[in-house]
Amino acid sequence: MATYLDEENLQKQIEEIEALSSIYGEEWCVIDEASRIFCIQVSDDLNKPKWRLCLQVVLPLEYPSTAPPIYQLNAPWLKGKDRLELCNSLEEIYVTNLGESILYLWVERIREFLVEKSLSDDPVPHIKCTNTIKTTEELEVDYEDDFDFAYQPGIQKDAPKLLEFVLPQESQDEELPPIYHGEPMTDRRSTFQAHLAPVVTPNQVKMVLDKLYENKKIASATHNIYAYRIYCEDKQTFLQDCEDDGETAAGGRVLHLMQILDVRNVMVVVSRWYGGILLGPDRFKHINNCARNILVEHNYTESLDESCKSGKHKKVKTKKGR
Repeated sequence: MATYLDEENLQKQIEEIEALSSIYGEEWCVIDEASRIFCIQVSDDLNKPKWRLCLQVVLPLEYPSTAPPIYQLNAPWLKGKDRLELCNSLEEIYVTNLGESILYLWVERIREFLVEKSLSDDPVPHIKCTNTIKTTEELEVDYEDDFDFAYQPGIQKDAPKLLEFVLPQESQDEELPPIYHGEPMTDRRSTFQAHLAPVVTPNQVKMVLDKLYENKKIASATHNIYAYRIYCEDKQTFLQDCEDDGETAAGGRVLHLMQILDVRNVMVVVSRWYGGILLGPDRFKHINNCARNILVEHNYTESLDESCKSGKHKKVKTKKGR
């Protein structure tokens, strides 16, 4: 019988896998989902790779709380000193981050290792993961309105009431930050679209939500899922929160993605217009992909390499509005 800790670990694994799949795309391979076996192809350069290896992992029920992933490094050239050095690095990351999800840190450490190897002149054989990835075929849907988010007064749907906290008087003079809209994507008549705004205070988060809900297209969405992270420089902590808006656990998944990417001072809203066909777990993949794409598009992942080299997570403070 599964324990509460096992269930908590499984939920963390699900969120981590969804985030990694969104971040790495076709590099990420599902070998056996039921047995929690996965593989990712890592290279020193995405455009012109010279050094590659495959990291295969099995996630035990005890991961991440009390046990590390079981892993295997596959590359014909990885032997002797190189293999020992890399394995020691991965184990050091695990020990430094006991009880936390570490697959992202592992992948980026391997990538850093391969970049270091690429400085050498030794030719190496290339290796590819033999697993194929099936992608959902997108179906085109004609909507009454184009996804043009100029101001459209009309339907007034209340914004999620997560942000019910007292704002300081001086915050009343804050300006509405710019709001950007990503490209919509459609799968089986459901359409997903991300919106992004730079924010540095909770009041700006509320202002952005209110502005978005003035738009009749966004206000009519079945779900408007959002998450935000604000870095408090004086306390060196994060103020962060999320909202599902009826799509259970979706906000937490977006926030988890933003934590892995170590983005700061930004909020992401993902709107979903339900088309009448159930998508199952694919809906979470689309939500995360939309969130990641707009963060990449607006350069919020530029500092990613620097943040992952430390191998440490920063302390966060979560704002609870309910």
